[in-house]
Amino acid sequence: MRIMNYLLALLLPPLSILLAGRPIVAIVSFLIWVPAIIFSGGLGHPAFIVLAWIIIFERNRDRAT
Repeated sequence: MRIMNYLLALLLPPLSILLAGRPIVAIVSFLIWVPAIIFSGGLGHPAFIVLAWIIIFERNRDRAT
């Protein structure tokens, strides 16, 4: 499931953040992500991917301890 969430972050970062257990961050990032995709033509998408990967990494690290 961990690897699948990282792959999902490539396509839909807000959904991946939601599945990582951070619903408020997912909603806020979705509200920023959609206009960023529309107005920048996708140039802001990598920033959201990095955000999602950081949140997934923190979740996995917390589970390991």
